[in-house]
Amino acid sequence: MRQRTLSPIAAAVFTGVLLLAGCSDQEQAQAQPQQQQQQTVGVVTLQPQNVDLNVTLPGRATAYRTAEVRPQVGGILQAQLFTEGSEVEQGQSLYQIDPANYEADVASAKASVAQAKATLSAATARFDRFAGLLAEKAVSQQEFDEAEASYLQAQAQLKVAEAALERAELNLGYTKVYAPISGRIGRSMLTEGALVSAGQAQALATIHQLDPIYVDVQQASEAYFQLQRAIASGQVTTDADNRPSVRLFANGSDQVIAEGKLLFNEVTVDPSTSTITLRAQFANPDRAILPGMYVTAEVDTGSLQNALLAPQAGVTRDPRGRAVALVVNSEGEVEQRYLTVDGTSGDSWIVRDGLSAGDKVIVEGLQKVQPGAKVQTEEVK
Repeated sequence: MRQRTLSPIAAAVFTGVLLLAGCSDQEQAQAQPQQQQQQTVGVVTLQPQNVDLNVTLPGRATAYRTAEVRPQVGGILQAQLFTEGSEVEQGQSLYQIDPANYEADVASAKASVAQAKATLSAATARFDRFAGLLAEKAVSQQEFDEAEASYLQAQAQLKVAEAALERAELNLGYTKVYAPISGRIGRSMLTEGALVSAGQAQALATIHQLDPIYVDVQQASEAYFQLQRAIASGQVTTDADNRPSVRLFANGSDQVIAEGKLLFNEVTVDPSTSTITLRAQFANPDRAILPGMYVTAEVDTGSLQNALLAPQAGVTRDPRGRAVALVVNSEGEVEQRYLTVDGTSGDSWIVRDGLSAGDKVIVEGLQKVQPGAKVQTEEVK
């Protein structure tokens, strides 16, 4: 088989093609770094600023006051004098217990008082008479002493009778069951004709005062103590009255239904949940918040001084869950930083560690650059 060879002209052409291809590859290889240098990314330059801190916590509404209506005397319920679910005023009559027995007791006590007064009147006259006769030596000392004792005994019997009358009148008054507080009364647990007794376990009804109303929220003890340390160090400042304001949201809603103030926190930590209970108070004129309702409370915890905020668009998570940001350094190169973040403010993370004032955080073009790449920057507002 004959071996074919290229003619001098064909060889020259082929060599030229190879040289052109080699130059093209070399130019492309040189153009790639130049294209990377030309890559422009959007950055945000971090500046210290004061940030209002707040924390969102779950909670439940609790009535401002709760009173169980109970009878103080026994008897048959004659009448229910209120409408279930209505607003009642303190001192309003709610139930009437059969007063017949207690009216009889009052009449008997009044008779006893009258009898005691008559006895006292006779004993007083006898004592006065014997006092005059003793001065004239007309009666003995023993007779006078007996008259004096009868007089004192009659006085004591009158006081006993008057106390019994007062007790009987109190019991008669207790046959009318009054509202101990103002508020909304629930359903009646007993109806007319039921037998009630003093000190019974079952309440007749329950009254809840709903305006104002309390909301108890739970906060993790570690977060609470961390905030207290920040306040003590001056990193976080609070209002002069040190009573944070609280905004209340219905469960699953972003609409504020009430605004109030934080009153206090418990002095102990719940060992089962490691949380502290915080109590806030809200005006509730429309009775929109009811006891037992599950709500979300946003508590203003203070102002963080000289905080750094990194836009959430510039912070990602690595496979281990760590917060990562890409930063353009002073030489125009991309650096990777691991961050320690603590909550959010608006659409930014509050950065505790990993970034400094003046750092340029990449927020646009993240997918086009890698650490070590040269880039140009454009400030994003």
